[in-house]
Amino acid sequence: MIQVCLVVSLFIFGLYLGTYLRDKELIQDQITTSAKAHFQNIILTRMWNAMHGGVYVEKKPGVETNPYLDNPEFTAMDGRVFTKRNPAMMTREISELAAKKGIFKYHITSLKPLNPNNAPDEFERTSLKSFELGELHATTEEPRDDLTFFRYMAPLETTEACLACHAKQGYKVGDVRGGLSVSFDITSTKKALAKNRNIVLGLTAFSTAMVLGVFLFCSIRLMRQLQAAHAEIASLAITDELTGLTNRRQFFTRLSEEVDRASRYDTELSLIMIDLDHFKTVNDTYGHPAGDIVLAEIARLLLANVRASDIVARYGGEEFVILIPAMKAADAAKAAEKLRMIIEVNAIIMEGPSINMTISSGVADFKSVKLEDGSLKDALIRAADKSLYQAKESGRNQVVIYKAAKEKHLPLV
Repeated sequence: MIQVCLVVSLFIFGLYLGTYLRDKELIQDQITTSAKAHFQNIILTRMWNAMHGGVYVEKKPGVETNPYLDNPEFTAMDGRVFTKRNPAMMTREISELAAKKGIFKYHITSLKPLNPNNAPDEFERTSLKSFELGELHATTEEPRDDLTFFRYMAPLETTEACLACHAKQGYKVGDVRGGLSVSFDITSTKKALAKNRNIVLGLTAFSTAMVLGVFLFCSIRLMRQLQAAHAEIASLAITDELTGLTNRRQFFTRLSEEVDRASRYDTELSLIMIDLDHFKTVNDTYGHPAGDIVLAEIARLLLANVRASDIVARYGGEEFVILIPAMKAADAAKAAEKLRMIIEVNAIIMEGPSINMTISSGVADFKSVKLEDGSLKDALIRAADKSLYQAKESGRNQVVIYKAAKEKHLPLV
Protein backbone atom coordinates (compact mmCIF):
# COMPACT_ATOMS: atom_id res chain seq x y z
CA MET A 1 0.00 0.00 0.00
CA ILE A 2 2.92 2.34 0.75
CA GLN A 3 4.25 1.81 -2.78
CA VAL A 4 0.86 2.66 -4.31
CA CYS A 5 0.60 5.83 -2.19
CA LEU A 6 4.08 6.85 -3.29
CA VAL A 7 3.22 6.30 -6.96
CA VAL A 8 -0.01 8.33 -6.59
CA SER A 9 1.87 11.15 -4.84
CA LEU A 10 4.56 11.25 -7.51
CA PHE A 11 1.94 11.22 -10.28
CA ILE A 12 0.05 14.17 -8.78
CA PHE A 13 3.27 16.09 -8.13
CA GLY A 14 4.45 15.40 -11.67
CA LEU A 15 1.13 16.55 -13.11
CA TYR A 16 1.19 19.88 -11.27
CA LEU A 17 4.92 20.34 -11.80
CA GLY A 18 4.50 19.81 -15.54
CA THR A 19 1.71 22.40 -15.62
CA TYR A 20 3.82 24.88 -13.65
CA LEU A 21 6.90 24.39 -15.81
CA ARG A 22 4.81 24.71 -18.98
CA ASP A 23 3.27 27.98 -17.73
CA LYS A 24 6.71 29.24 -16.72
CA GLU A 25 8.07 28.42 -20.18
CA LEU A 26 5.17 30.21 -21.88
CA ILE A 27 5.67 33.30 -19.72
CA GLN A 28 9.41 33.24 -20.40
CA ASP A 29 8.73 33.00 -24.12
CA GLN A 30 6.33 35.92 -23.86
CA ILE A 31 8.97 38.03 -22.06
CA THR A 32 11.55 37.16 -24.72
CA THR A 33 9.08 37.96 -27.50
CA SER A 34 8.36 41.33 -25.90
CA ALA A 35 12.08 42.06 -25.70
CA LYS A 36 12.54 41.14 -29.37
CA ALA A 37 9.66 43.44 -30.30
CA HIS A 38 11.31 46.37 -28.48
CA PHE A 39 14.58 45.54 -30.21
CA GLN A 40 12.98 45.43 -33.66
CA ASN A 41 11.15 48.69 -33.04
CA ILE A 42 14.33 50.60 -32.26
CA ILE A 43 16.17 48.91 -35.16
CA LEU A 44 13.47 50.09 -37.57
CA THR A 45 13.66 53.58 -36.07
CA ARG A 46 17.45 53.61 -36.47
CA MET A 47 17.14 52.38 -40.06
CA TRP A 48 14.77 55.23 -40.85
CA ASN A 49 17.19 57.70 -39.29
CA ALA A 50 20.16 56.25 -41.19
CA MET A 51 18.24 56.22 -44.50
CA HIS A 52 17.79 59.99 -44.21
CA GLY A 53 21.38 60.65 -43.13
CA GLY A 54 20.34 61.60 -39.63
CA VAL A 55 17.70 63.98 -38.33
CA TYR A 56 18.28 67.62 -37.36
CA VAL A 57 16.57 69.11 -34.36
CA GLU A 58 16.52 72.69 -33.17
CA LYS A 59 19.14 73.33 -30.55
CA LYS A 60 17.07 74.60 -27.67
CA PRO A 61 18.09 74.85 -24.01
CA GLY A 62 19.00 71.36 -22.80
CA VAL A 63 19.72 70.04 -26.32
CA GLU A 64 23.35 69.08 -26.64
CA THR A 65 25.43 68.62 -29.77
CA ASN A 66 26.97 65.22 -30.44
CA PRO A 67 30.73 65.85 -30.20
CA TYR A 68 31.57 62.65 -32.10
CA LEU A 69 30.04 63.79 -35.39
CA ASP A 70 31.68 65.83 -38.12
CA ASN A 71 29.91 69.15 -38.76
CA PRO A 72 26.88 68.23 -36.62
CA GLU A 73 25.33 71.76 -36.69
CA PHE A 74 24.05 74.34 -39.16
CA THR A 75 22.42 77.70 -38.78
CA ALA A 76 19.20 78.44 -40.58
CA MET A 77 18.55 81.72 -42.43
CA ASP A 78 16.33 82.85 -39.54
CA GLY A 79 19.23 82.34 -37.12
CA ARG A 80 18.06 79.19 -35.46
CA VAL A 81 20.70 76.53 -34.83
CA PHE A 82 19.99 72.90 -35.69
CA THR A 83 22.02 69.92 -34.47
CA LYS A 84 22.22 66.45 -35.96
CA ARG A 85 20.75 63.37 -34.28
CA ASN A 86 22.32 60.23 -35.70
CA PRO A 87 20.93 56.72 -34.91
CA ALA A 88 23.11 56.30 -31.82
CA MET A 89 22.13 59.65 -30.31
CA MET A 90 18.48 59.12 -31.11
CA THR A 91 18.58 55.64 -29.50
CA ARG A 92 20.06 57.07 -26.31
CA GLU A 93 17.47 59.85 -26.02
CA ILE A 94 14.55 57.48 -26.68
CA SER A 95 16.00 55.18 -24.02
CA GLU A 96 16.23 58.01 -21.49
CA LEU A 97 12.64 59.05 -22.19
CA ALA A 98 11.33 55.46 -21.86
CA ALA A 99 13.35 54.87 -18.69
CA LYS A 100 11.77 57.92 -17.03
CA LYS A 101 8.37 56.43 -17.70
CA GLY A 102 9.50 53.05 -16.37
CA ILE A 103 8.88 51.26 -19.66
CA PHE A 104 12.26 49.98 -20.89
CA LYS A 105 15.84 51.03 -21.51
CA TYR A 106 18.04 50.73 -24.60
CA HIS A 107 21.81 50.71 -24.69
CA ILE A 108 23.85 50.66 -27.89
CA THR A 109 27.36 49.38 -27.31
CA SER A 110 30.46 47.99 -28.99
CA LEU A 111 33.78 46.44 -28.12
CA LYS A 112 35.31 49.52 -29.84
CA PRO A 113 32.91 52.36 -28.98
CA LEU A 114 33.44 55.91 -30.23
CA ASN A 115 31.58 57.28 -27.22
CA PRO A 116 32.84 56.13 -23.80
CA ASN A 117 29.23 56.17 -22.60
CA ASN A 118 28.60 53.28 -24.97
CA ALA A 119 31.15 51.02 -23.30
CA PRO A 120 29.69 47.57 -22.59
CA ASP A 121 28.98 46.16 -19.14
CA GLU A 122 29.81 42.57 -18.26
CA PHE A 123 26.64 41.05 -19.80
CA GLU A 124 27.03 43.12 -22.96
CA ARG A 125 30.76 42.33 -23.32
CA THR A 126 30.10 38.57 -23.00
CA SER A 127 27.21 38.83 -25.46
CA LEU A 128 29.28 40.79 -28.02
CA LYS A 129 32.00 38.14 -27.93
CA SER A 130 29.38 35.42 -28.44
CA PHE A 131 27.99 37.30 -31.46
CA GLU A 132 31.42 37.12 -33.08
CA LEU A 133 31.15 33.33 -32.69
CA GLY A 134 27.78 33.22 -34.43
CA GLU A 135 25.26 33.57 -31.59
CA LEU A 136 22.11 35.42 -32.64
CA HIS A 137 21.04 36.85 -29.30
CA ALA A 138 21.62 36.68 -25.53
CA THR A 139 19.34 36.98 -22.52
CA THR A 140 19.69 37.16 -18.74
CA GLU A 141 17.79 38.15 -15.61
CA GLU A 142 19.50 40.74 -13.47
CA PRO A 143 18.58 41.73 -9.89
CA ARG A 144 18.86 45.40 -9.02
CA ASP A 145 18.03 46.43 -5.46
CA ASP A 146 14.64 44.73 -4.85
CA LEU A 147 13.75 44.55 -8.54
CA THR A 148 14.44 42.05 -11.32
CA PHE A 149 15.19 43.16 -14.88
CA PHE A 150 15.12 41.09 -18.04
CA ARG A 151 17.89 41.88 -20.48
CA TYR A 152 17.96 41.02 -24.18
CA MET A 153 20.74 41.78 -26.62
CA ALA A 154 21.25 41.14 -30.33
CA PRO A 155 24.02 42.16 -32.74
CA LEU A 156 24.06 45.24 -34.94
CA GLU A 157 25.38 44.56 -38.45
CA THR A 158 27.16 47.24 -40.43
CA THR A 159 25.20 48.68 -43.37
CA GLU A 160 26.10 51.26 -46.03
CA ALA A 161 24.46 53.96 -43.94
CA CYS A 162 26.65 53.04 -40.96
CA LEU A 163 29.94 53.52 -42.82
CA ALA A 164 29.60 57.28 -42.75
CA CYS A 165 30.47 57.20 -39.06
CA HIS A 166 32.16 53.83 -38.60
CA ALA A 167 34.25 53.26 -41.73
CA LYS A 168 37.23 54.85 -40.03
CA GLN A 169 37.05 52.10 -37.38
CA GLY A 170 37.72 49.48 -40.05
CA TYR A 171 34.18 48.05 -40.30
CA LYS A 172 32.85 46.71 -43.60
CA VAL A 173 29.26 46.04 -44.69
CA GLY A 174 28.03 42.91 -42.92
CA ASP A 175 30.45 43.14 -40.00
CA VAL A 176 29.10 42.97 -36.47
CA ARG A 177 30.10 46.38 -35.17
CA GLY A 178 28.30 46.15 -31.88
CA GLY A 179 25.03 45.29 -30.27
CA LEU A 180 21.92 46.80 -28.76
CA SER A 181 20.56 45.69 -25.43
CA VAL A 182 17.03 46.08 -24.12
CA SER A 183 16.15 45.86 -20.44
CA PHE A 184 12.82 46.17 -18.64
CA ASP A 185 11.38 45.44 -15.22
CA ILE A 186 9.86 41.94 -14.78
CA THR A 187 9.52 42.06 -10.98
CA SER A 188 5.72 41.73 -11.05
CA THR A 189 5.98 38.79 -13.46
CA LYS A 190 8.53 37.04 -11.22
CA LYS A 191 6.29 37.57 -8.20
CA ALA A 192 3.35 36.15 -10.13
CA LEU A 193 5.45 33.11 -11.05
CA ALA A 194 6.49 32.65 -7.41
CA LYS A 195 2.85 32.92 -6.35
CA ASN A 196 1.87 30.43 -9.03
CA ARG A 197 4.61 28.08 -7.80
CA ASN A 198 3.30 28.31 -4.24
CA ILE A 199 -0.24 27.66 -5.45
CA VAL A 200 0.97 24.62 -7.38
CA LEU A 201 2.78 23.30 -4.30
CA GLY A 202 -0.31 23.92 -2.18
CA LEU A 203 -2.59 22.22 -4.70
CA THR A 204 -0.15 19.32 -4.92
CA ALA A 205 -0.14 18.88 -1.16
CA PHE A 206 -3.93 19.24 -0.92
CA SER A 207 -4.66 16.93 -3.85
CA THR A 208 -2.17 14.37 -2.64
CA ALA A 209 -3.66 14.46 0.85
CA MET A 210 -7.17 14.11 -0.58
CA VAL A 211 -6.27 11.25 -2.92
CA LEU A 212 -4.23 9.47 -0.29
CA GLY A 213 -7.00 10.02 2.27
CA VAL A 214 -9.59 8.50 -0.04
CA PHE A 215 -7.20 5.71 -0.99
CA LEU A 216 -6.37 5.04 2.65
CA PHE A 217 -10.06 5.08 3.61
CA CYS A 218 -10.93 2.66 0.81
CA SER A 219 -7.93 0.49 1.63
CA ILE A 220 -8.84 0.30 5.32
CA ARG A 221 -12.44 -0.42 4.43
CA LEU A 222 -11.39 -3.11 1.96
CA MET A 223 -9.00 -4.62 4.50
CA ARG A 224 -11.76 -4.74 7.09
CA GLN A 225 -14.09 -6.38 4.59
CA LEU A 226 -11.38 -8.89 3.71
CA GLN A 227 -10.73 -9.56 7.38
CA ALA A 228 -14.46 -10.01 7.97
CA ALA A 229 -14.67 -12.32 4.97
CA HIS A 230 -11.67 -14.32 6.19
CA ALA A 231 -13.19 -14.51 9.66
CA GLU A 232 -16.49 -15.65 8.17
CA ILE A 233 -14.73 -18.26 6.03
CA ALA A 234 -12.77 -19.43 9.07
CA SER A 235 -15.97 -19.58 11.08
CA LEU A 236 -17.77 -21.52 8.35
CA ALA A 237 -14.88 -23.97 8.25
CA ILE A 238 -15.41 -24.88 11.92
CA THR A 239 -19.15 -24.27 12.29
CA ASP A 240 -22.13 -26.47 11.49
CA GLU A 241 -24.26 -24.55 9.01
CA LEU A 242 -27.65 -25.66 10.34
CA THR A 243 -27.17 -25.37 14.09
CA GLY A 244 -24.32 -22.87 14.39
CA LEU A 245 -22.47 -25.27 16.69
CA THR A 246 -18.90 -26.48 16.32
CA ASN A 247 -18.80 -28.97 13.46
CA ARG A 248 -17.48 -32.54 13.63
CA ARG A 249 -14.05 -31.74 12.21
CA GLN A 250 -13.42 -28.88 14.64
CA PHE A 251 -14.74 -31.02 17.50
CA PHE A 252 -12.04 -33.63 16.90
CA THR A 253 -9.41 -30.87 16.84
CA ARG A 254 -10.63 -29.52 20.18
CA LEU A 255 -10.94 -33.04 21.60
CA SER A 256 -7.27 -33.74 20.84
CA GLU A 257 -6.24 -30.46 22.48
CA GLU A 258 -8.30 -31.08 25.62
CA VAL A 259 -7.21 -34.72 25.97
CA ASP A 260 -3.55 -33.64 25.65
CA ARG A 261 -4.07 -30.91 28.25
CA ALA A 262 -5.86 -33.22 30.70
CA SER A 263 -3.17 -35.86 30.29
CA ARG A 264 -0.34 -33.36 30.77
CA TYR A 265 -1.78 -31.69 33.88
CA ASP A 266 -3.69 -34.74 35.23
CA THR A 267 -7.06 -32.96 35.23
CA GLU A 268 -10.56 -34.24 34.61
CA LEU A 269 -12.22 -34.34 31.20
CA SER A 270 -15.67 -35.69 30.40
CA LEU A 271 -17.61 -36.28 27.22
CA ILE A 272 -21.40 -36.33 26.81
CA MET A 273 -22.78 -37.94 23.66
CA ILE A 274 -26.43 -37.10 22.93
CA ASP A 275 -28.95 -38.57 20.52
CA LEU A 276 -32.48 -37.27 19.82
CA ASP A 277 -35.11 -39.89 20.53
CA HIS A 278 -37.40 -40.89 17.64
CA PHE A 279 -36.05 -38.13 15.39
CA LYS A 280 -36.84 -40.17 12.27
CA THR A 281 -40.53 -39.98 13.20
CA VAL A 282 -40.30 -36.17 13.14
CA ASN A 283 -38.88 -36.19 9.60
CA ASP A 284 -41.41 -38.78 8.42
CA THR A 285 -44.39 -37.00 9.99
CA TYR A 286 -43.59 -33.32 9.56
CA GLY A 287 -40.91 -33.34 6.85
CA HIS A 288 -37.22 -32.53 6.84
CA PRO A 289 -37.69 -28.75 7.18
CA ALA A 290 -39.41 -29.41 10.51
CA GLY A 291 -36.56 -31.72 11.45
CA ASP A 292 -34.09 -28.94 10.74
CA ILE A 293 -36.04 -26.63 13.05
CA VAL A 294 -35.92 -29.25 15.78
CA LEU A 295 -32.15 -29.72 15.40
CA ALA A 296 -31.54 -25.96 15.50
CA GLU A 297 -33.73 -25.51 18.60
CA ILE A 298 -32.09 -28.44 20.43
CA ALA A 299 -28.69 -26.93 19.63
CA ARG A 300 -29.85 -23.57 21.03
CA LEU A 301 -31.07 -25.19 24.28
CA LEU A 302 -27.84 -27.13 24.72
CA LEU A 303 -25.62 -24.11 24.10
CA ALA A 304 -27.67 -21.92 26.42
CA ASN A 305 -27.38 -24.32 29.35
CA VAL A 306 -23.70 -25.27 29.48
CA ARG A 307 -20.63 -23.44 30.77
CA ALA A 308 -18.71 -21.04 28.54
CA SER A 309 -15.71 -23.37 28.68
CA ASP A 310 -17.73 -26.40 27.50
CA ILE A 311 -17.59 -27.33 23.83
CA VAL A 312 -20.91 -28.20 22.19
CA ALA A 313 -20.73 -29.74 18.71
CA ARG A 314 -22.96 -31.43 16.20
CA TYR A 315 -21.51 -34.90 15.80
CA GLY A 316 -23.64 -35.94 12.87
CA GLY A 317 -27.32 -36.33 11.94
CA GLU A 318 -29.31 -36.00 15.18
CA GLU A 319 -26.28 -36.64 17.43
CA PHE A 320 -24.57 -33.99 19.54
CA VAL A 321 -21.49 -34.09 21.78
CA ILE A 322 -20.45 -31.92 24.70
CA LEU A 323 -16.82 -31.85 25.83
CA ILE A 324 -16.55 -30.75 29.46
CA PRO A 325 -13.06 -29.86 30.75
CA ALA A 326 -12.18 -30.15 34.47
CA MET A 327 -15.20 -32.30 35.31
CA LYS A 328 -15.43 -36.01 36.13
CA ALA A 329 -18.14 -38.31 34.79
CA ALA A 330 -20.43 -38.17 37.81
CA ASP A 331 -20.70 -34.38 37.69
CA ALA A 332 -20.94 -34.41 33.90
CA ALA A 333 -23.84 -36.85 34.21
CA LYS A 334 -25.68 -34.38 36.46
CA ALA A 335 -25.17 -31.69 33.80
CA ALA A 336 -26.46 -34.13 31.17
CA GLU A 337 -29.54 -34.88 33.29
CA LYS A 338 -30.24 -31.15 33.59
CA LEU A 339 -30.10 -30.83 29.82
CA ARG A 340 -32.38 -33.85 29.39
CA MET A 341 -35.01 -32.30 31.65
CA ILE A 342 -34.80 -28.90 29.94
CA ILE A 343 -35.32 -30.40 26.51
CA GLU A 344 -38.15 -32.62 27.71
CA VAL A 345 -40.21 -29.74 29.12
CA ASN A 346 -39.56 -27.26 26.31
CA ALA A 347 -41.94 -27.74 23.41
CA ILE A 348 -40.49 -26.78 20.03
CA ILE A 349 -42.80 -24.24 18.38
CA MET A 350 -43.25 -24.21 14.60
CA GLU A 351 -46.03 -23.74 12.07
CA GLY A 352 -48.70 -26.26 12.93
CA PRO A 353 -48.48 -28.36 16.08
CA SER A 354 -45.60 -27.99 18.53
CA ILE A 355 -43.22 -30.89 19.04
CA ASN A 356 -41.91 -32.31 22.31
CA MET A 357 -38.58 -34.07 22.11
CA THR A 358 -36.50 -36.19 24.47
CA ILE A 359 -32.83 -37.11 24.38
CA SER A 360 -30.66 -40.01 25.45
CA SER A 361 -27.12 -39.38 26.68
CA GLY A 362 -23.97 -41.37 27.34
CA VAL A 363 -21.29 -39.95 29.65
CA ALA A 364 -17.63 -40.95 30.03
CA ASP A 365 -14.44 -39.37 31.33
CA PHE A 366 -10.99 -40.06 30.00
CA LYS A 367 -9.64 -41.37 33.35
CA SER A 368 -12.14 -44.22 33.41
CA VAL A 369 -11.79 -45.44 29.83
CA LYS A 370 -9.68 -48.47 28.88
CA LEU A 371 -7.04 -47.82 26.25
CA GLU A 372 -7.21 -51.08 24.30
CA ASP A 373 -6.17 -49.78 20.89
CA GLY A 374 -6.01 -46.46 19.15
CA SER A 375 -5.64 -43.14 20.95
CA LEU A 376 -7.04 -41.96 24.24
CA LYS A 377 -9.49 -39.67 22.46
CA ASP A 378 -10.81 -42.61 20.42
CA ALA A 379 -11.25 -44.62 23.62
CA LEU A 380 -13.18 -41.72 25.20
CA ILE A 381 -15.52 -41.50 22.20
CA ARG A 382 -16.07 -45.26 22.19
CA ALA A 383 -16.88 -45.21 25.90
CA ALA A 384 -19.40 -42.36 25.56
CA ASP A 385 -20.93 -44.04 22.49
CA LYS A 386 -21.35 -47.35 24.39
CA SER A 387 -23.07 -45.53 27.22
CA LEU A 388 -25.36 -43.79 24.71
CA TYR A 389 -26.23 -47.11 23.11
CA GLN A 390 -27.09 -48.50 26.54
CA ALA A 391 -29.34 -45.49 27.22
CA LYS A 392 -31.19 -46.09 23.92
CA GLU A 393 -31.53 -49.81 24.61
CA SER A 394 -32.79 -49.15 28.12
CA GLY A 395 -35.80 -47.18 26.95
CA ARG A 396 -34.42 -43.77 25.88
CA ASN A 397 -34.86 -40.39 27.60
CA GLN A 398 -32.16 -41.12 30.16
CA VAL A 399 -28.47 -40.59 30.99
CA VAL A 400 -26.01 -43.50 31.33
CA ILE A 401 -22.47 -43.24 32.79
CA TYR A 402 -19.70 -45.44 31.45
CA LYS A 403 -18.04 -47.59 34.09
CA ALA A 404 -14.87 -49.24 32.82
CA ALA A 405 -14.01 -51.35 35.88
CA LYS A 406 -17.11 -53.57 35.77
CA GLU A 407 -17.82 -53.02 32.07
CA LYS A 408 -21.32 -51.81 33.11
CA HIS A 409 -23.30 -48.90 31.77
CA LEU A 410 -25.21 -47.56 34.76
CA PRO A 411 -28.29 -45.40 34.29
CA LEU A 412 -28.33 -42.20 36.30
CA VAL A 413 -30.72 -42.59 39.28
